[in-house]
Amino acid sequence: MEEKPFPAWSWSVEQCLKEYNVKLDKGLATYEVERRRERYGWNELNKEKGKPLWHLVLEQFDDMLVKILIVAAFISFMLAYLQGHESENSGFEAYVEPFVILLILVLNAMVGVWQESNAEKALEALKVLQCESAKVMRDGYFLPDLPARELVPGDIVELRVGDKVPADMRVASLKTSTLRVEQSSLTGESMPVLKCTGPIFMDDCDLQAKENMVFAGTTVVNGSCLCIVSSTGMQTEIGKIQAQIHEAALDEGETPLKKKLDEFGGQLTTVIGIVCLVVWGINHKYFLTWDLLNGWPTNFHFSFQKCTYYFQIAVALAVAAIPEGLPAVITTCLSLGTRKMAQKNAIVRKLPSVETLGCTSVICSDKTGTLTTNQMSVMEFFTLGGKTTTSRVFHVQGTTYDPKDGGIVDWSCYNMDANLQSVAEICALCNDAGIYCNDNVYRVTGSSTDAALKVLVEKMGVPDSKVRNKIWDVQHITNFMSDCCPVKLGCCDWWTRRAKRLATLEFDRVRKSMSVIVREPTGHNQLLVKGAVESLLERTSHVQLADGSIVPMDDSCRKLLLSRNLEMSSKALRCLGLAYKDNLGELSDYWAENHPAHKMLLDPACYSSIECDLVFVGVVGIRDPPREEVPKAIGDCREAGIEVIVITGDNKSTAEAICQEIQLFPEGQSLKGRSFTGKEFMALSSSEQIEILSKPGGKVFSRAEPRHKQDIVRMLKEMGEIVAMTGDGVNDAPALKLADIGIAMGITGTEVAKEASDMVLADDNFSTIVSAVAEGRSIYNNMKAFIRYMISSNIGEVISIFLTAALGIPECMIPVQLLWVNLVTDGPPATALGFNPPDVDVMRKPPRKCDDALINCWVLFRYLVIGTYVGMATVGIFVLWYTQPSFLGIDLVSDGHTLVELAQLQNWGECSSWLNFNATPFTVAGGRLITFSNPCDYFTIGKVKAMTLSLSVLVAIEMFNSLNALSEENSLVTMPPWTNPWLLVAMMFSMGLHCLIMYVPLLASVFGIVPLTLDEWLLIAIVSTPVIFIDEFLKYIGRSGLRLGKKKVKTA
Repeated sequence: MEEKPFPAWSWSVEQCLKEYNVKLDKGLATYEVERRRERYGWNELNKEKGKPLWHLVLEQFDDMLVKILIVAAFISFMLAYLQGHESENSGFEAYVEPFVILLILVLNAMVGVWQESNAEKALEALKVLQCESAKVMRDGYFLPDLPARELVPGDIVELRVGDKVPADMRVASLKTSTLRVEQSSLTGESMPVLKCTGPIFMDDCDLQAKENMVFAGTTVVNGSCLCIVSSTGMQTEIGKIQAQIHEAALDEGETPLKKKLDEFGGQLTTVIGIVCLVVWGINHKYFLTWDLLNGWPTNFHFSFQKCTYYFQIAVALAVAAIPEGLPAVITTCLSLGTRKMAQKNAIVRKLPSVETLGCTSVICSDKTGTLTTNQMSVMEFFTLGGKTTTSRVFHVQGTTYDPKDGGIVDWSCYNMDANLQSVAEICALCNDAGIYCNDNVYRVTGSSTDAALKVLVEKMGVPDSKVRNKIWDVQHITNFMSDCCPVKLGCCDWWTRRAKRLATLEFDRVRKSMSVIVREPTGHNQLLVKGAVESLLERTSHVQLADGSIVPMDDSCRKLLLSRNLEMSSKALRCLGLAYKDNLGELSDYWAENHPAHKMLLDPACYSSIECDLVFVGVVGIRDPPREEVPKAIGDCREAGIEVIVITGDNKSTAEAICQEIQLFPEGQSLKGRSFTGKEFMALSSSEQIEILSKPGGKVFSRAEPRHKQDIVRMLKEMGEIVAMTGDGVNDAPALKLADIGIAMGITGTEVAKEASDMVLADDNFSTIVSAVAEGRSIYNNMKAFIRYMISSNIGEVISIFLTAALGIPECMIPVQLLWVNLVTDGPPATALGFNPPDVDVMRKPPRKCDDALINCWVLFRYLVIGTYVGMATVGIFVLWYTQPSFLGIDLVSDGHTLVELAQLQNWGECSSWLNFNATPFTVAGGRLITFSNPCDYFTIGKVKAMTLSLSVLVAIEMFNSLNALSEENSLVTMPPWTNPWLLVAMMFSMGLHCLIMYVPLLASVFGIVPLTLDEWLLIAIVSTPVIFIDEFLKYIGRSGLRLGKKKVKTA
């Protein structure tokens, strides 16, 4: 049952306990748990029902081209059956055509079902994030491992370090001084969040502001607490994300290519229908005749046999017009594209995404882990110099937790002075983090800020040169280890061994610092402190200079430190002050818990008094740094006409600083109207939102929740943009699912994000997206090349059949031959066109629009001209063989066949009424004799040689035409055939297949052809080659028109 969520964050703990009718020390009673479970249900995510297999299978046939093929296969089968029944001969040859068509349909359906059934795993990945068990108070006792699914609102749960949060809960009491939760995957915040128990006085606040709430699927990294369960199952934030993923899946639209092909299929259906009816109508005189009496038709004569014959010709025309091999070639080309992208670290999960990438117009990018490394790093630190009015600033390189990644710029302090030694000691000892390496990726246990400080210590080294060299030798050895887990931090270990850690004063929100008491090698105790700079300065009385001398802090020194801190903060650095204290009073000789002064360490209220009269050492600036390659990638996007929008859950100032550093905004540009929090943007009117999104240039949205990301992506799609969304967290998953292209991070990305995406970046490199977009554009250009090639070839076949019908001559090709050409001989060259090299300026052109025509008017005209020549050549050589003794010096009657007049050929159906007509047998290559029991069979059985010539001319022309498709505009002179050697191999392969069916007797009989002589091949070459020169001339006209158009634009 769906309940309205209770705003537990805005109520005090006492009010929440009263609302849920529960006590912290008792928990819920068993009977009350059962009653609430009936009301709220189990604490688990809904299981969405997948599509049944039969539904997936049916979906594969919901395509216009497929429907045309089904109809063609059915008609072909019926005609084959009727002809076989009439002639009492139902040989295999008659059923080849419908069988092959159905085989294509079945294979396509199998591939489609496999892809779809393998795609939807995002919701399952969400379930992995759910906690399996929890420590719960019931009936006054703690149940240590209660299954998390049994939780109900009002349950009292204890959380400890390392626990995964089992439900959305209100923090009721802290058992330690602090509680930190890692929730970056849910909210996008780069730092673990400090939690509290006080109410947040806002009824409607974003997730990041709910500092007294912990959310299902997040992890406790520090501290322990008691919580009250407020939401379970689908009412939790992670449950809402599942609902959003499901909603986004329902909103998934067709890819631009799918839309284009469906549109093309619809147009093709109309054209095929009209042309088939016209061809059938032209030949009506052969199967329907009548007498005229007083101007009115009477005595109708209908021949069913001839009617079905000409209907079969119309079906052959349909088969010729449909590019049966197009789906298979597109799938092959996209598969090749996925392999190319995988080599560039872009793993494509859904084939159509390859092409969609090419028309991406907007990239909506998450910040944390996408534009940045999601690994906190010290970027710079400063200490005082020789006097209180001077400071030393040190810049640090490196963006990961790898201690060997980068170093300190111009570092010459290997024999560190006293001040720098204090920096290193505080960073190493006032620290509980660890670093480990997993699959060559450096990760953290504990606080990411502490891990960054430890990496700094490793880059600083140690003051003992012998020890330093030994540590470096060990690090050098670990470079050759495949997986060094955990990472050996030699410098930190040296400081840890040098000074024994005795006690820890935990961080709290009041004093904003934490400290440790250590026993120095001299034997006296020292307090090492780190915390917020302003807070430490309030409790500081002295500063340490470079030479180790300690001097009182005056106003000028304080102002210098605060100005340096402000300067670092303006760069979006999180600044930590470092300090120490030597005179610890009662704690000067503290050694263990049995010390008399230990009671002071048990009371956090005493910590401020202990951490007073400090000696200030320096300031360390930390942040989640941008990836080094991102600024260039942003520039490449700008040059390619692609807008970049950053959408992050992090705070506004950090997001703006990172965006300025990666050059999303030009230097000095005002961010007014370009930077909003998610809440600010959603508060605007719809027209204002569209105006902001339509404005050219970069934009950044901070403090964005999952629903904000979805709404922005949806608005962009409604504006006609093709949106790519990048992200790595659970909070990114709904938007990844909704976007045209969802791109997840492979290394830092959660499984939820990966399963919701269309593409995964294996190297988490933003610039890989730009490479993938370039590859997508290249693939689309290549797909256009082979689509143009196949369509122009099919136009030629249609015109060939149309001319045959219009002239009234015997059909020069039968359906099974056309099917062979469309599927087999055309397939390899079309596939090889997918290997065309990309244009040099492919990323200097704006993204193509969704409504850009697949084939524009000029290209269509070109291929109508080419198709007309193909039709004339195939029909012409057929007519030449029957009517001419020679052509261009090539003897056509050397085989002994009978010549006829063109008029006789056009009226061959009336052969039986001709007087004294006789056809002599003739021989074909290989010595086979073609004979006829009836002279009129010369136009059916005897046309085998003429039909072979027509088919061979068609195949040869299409091979030459594939060279024309190398480039839509460029001549073969500037883009010669060997720029794509795969095409030359494919052409030879296709011609080899054609020779195979011609010279293998069994196959020749199936396809109704005979072997040819060398002279006949020469004739085919002469008739076929002009197609290259015709298209070269048309390309020249096209280029001239394009140049003229550009000149007019420049003049205007």
